Amino acid sequence: MRTGNLFVISGPSGAGKGTLVARLVEEVPDAWVSVSATTRRPRPGEVEGVSYYFLPKEEFLALTDEGGFLEWATYSDNCYGTPLSSVQREMGAGKQVILEIEVQGALQVKEKMPEAHLVFIEPPSLEELERRLRGRGTETDDVVKKRMDTALVELSHKMEYDIRLVNDDLDEAVAELVAYVNDTAEQK
Repeated sequence: MRTGNLFVISGPSGAGKGTLVARLVEEVPDAWVSVSATTRRPRPGEVEGVSYYFLPKEEFLALTDEGGFLEWATYSDNCYGTPLSSVQREMGAGKQVILEIEVQGALQVKEKMPEAHLVFIEPPSLEELERRLRGRGTETDDVVKKRMDTALVELSHKMEYDIRLVNDDLDEAVAELVAYVNDTAEQK
């Protein structure tokens, strides 16, 4: 059995984090993706305990006071956080725990758990990032501009991460991420 580890995957919206994490889980049998808690209402198709743990704001805030979150933040008047107990349980069981979270949360995790492995996913260029965001066809020009502004801030933190992967060629980026997770799990 391999030793459990915590991997935090961050990067700008449109960099391909979700796709990389989905492929990582297919290729690393002991990978486990953490499910975040949120105070926002479920969207159509979202499932409790799979998409998120949907909590009333009072319950969420009580958990923050008790230290129940590894990291948490507020976005658009809703709270989002990573339940500490599930991360500890899965790491204790030898799993490679994956958090796909924002830069702000990743830096909180590193403070609380210095042994966490931070992975920053970069787009090949800002132009390509904007092309990907527009290619989704789901965001207005204002939303794309806000995401691009946020991307610049997030990219300014990339050197605080343990490794940085440029998601230019998906198969190559997946191979690099899988190798990093496997090499880390087998070093202990």
